[in-house]
Amino acid sequence: MQNVYINKISSFLPNQPIANDEMEAVLGMVGETPSRVRKMILRSNGIQQRYYAIDPKTRQATHTSTELAVQAVKNLGISASEFTSLAVGTSYPDQIMPGQGVMVHGLLENAPPMEVMSMAGVCVAGMAAMKHAFNAIRTGEHQNAVAVSSECASAIMRSENFKMETDHKRLENAKPEIGFEKDFLRWMLSDGAGAVHLSHQTNTEGLSFKIHWIDLISYANEMPVCMYAGAEFIDGDYIGWKNMSLAQREQCSVMSVKQDVKLLNENIVRYTVEKALSRVVEKYALKAEEIDYFLPHYSSGFFRDRLLDGLRNINFEIPQEKWFTNLTTKGNTGSASIYIILEEFARTFPLKSGQKVLCYVPESGRFSSCFMLLEVV
Repeated sequence: MQNVYINKISSFLPNQPIANDEMEAVLGMVGETPSRVRKMILRSNGIQQRYYAIDPKTRQATHTSTELAVQAVKNLGISASEFTSLAVGTSYPDQIMPGQGVMVHGLLENAPPMEVMSMAGVCVAGMAAMKHAFNAIRTGEHQNAVAVSSECASAIMRSENFKMETDHKRLENAKPEIGFEKDFLRWMLSDGAGAVHLSHQTNTEGLSFKIHWIDLISYANEMPVCMYAGAEFIDGDYIGWKNMSLAQREQCSVMSVKQDVKLLNENIVRYTVEKALSRVVEKYALKAEEIDYFLPHYSSGFFRDRLLDGLRNINFEIPQEKWFTNLTTKGNTGSASIYIILEEFARTFPLKSGQKVLCYVPESGRFSSCFMLLEVV
């Protein structure tokens, strides 16, 4: 097996940052009524600004998720002819078919035929793409690979997408507002993309990151659905959009993103930190004192101290002064978040050869987790 190195990291964030007091004007008011929970959620998540692929003046889309990914790959500064494997992850692709990977491939300038993989899921989809690129190099099948992940959450969070649902509620003389499980995520998610170039050689100048391992685990065998789109719980049953009538789809905004917040709060740390990391520690004989930096992707500042408690519960405490996340300034970009975190981290920290970096990406879709160990070279 070959060693694998991250040679280049890039990110792309569309347009200008949007502050908290601008969000509802850009996304629009659902039912022409201000959200009752927006301020509460923003206080809890600690996000101060984020980016949307929406023109704030015209409220028209400026980029698709595919276009965000293409721009991130372009920002790597290499030609599409220089790699032979492309792995693409996203939580919510622009279309059901074809796969998001081939859509990105199709928009890359001067791209030759190549291996392309499309990774689905929620936040761990970005790391699934990273792992495929890692294995492509590690096995020697490819010498250069690119992994990219993008999210364009704003496309599904705009107020227009909920019009059928609020109109139906008006007909029933109910308040024209959406449920908390939908409104919650409108103030949590944002847009962006990131990419990495992997090869079997270090950079001749500057830093590289050696990937020691990438470990993904799903607990869907134990846990129910928690974050979802294109489906709904009807009378306690989880029903996909294909098995719903048109009226049902419209009345519940079936394609919107939903979150069972109670289920999330009660289980995300236990499953994605305590259970998942305990397994990783044993598998790789990992020691907390060997970790120089910890790069966690958490969806909200609400979970920061709870994450620390989870580390302590398994005797793997990493002091918070070793942590880096850019959630407050870049927002929660889902599967692209770890790429965007890595890009800023590599660009702004005084890194030294031999330092170990542990990355953590949880997913609440049905509770999955990913850890990756890097070494500065």
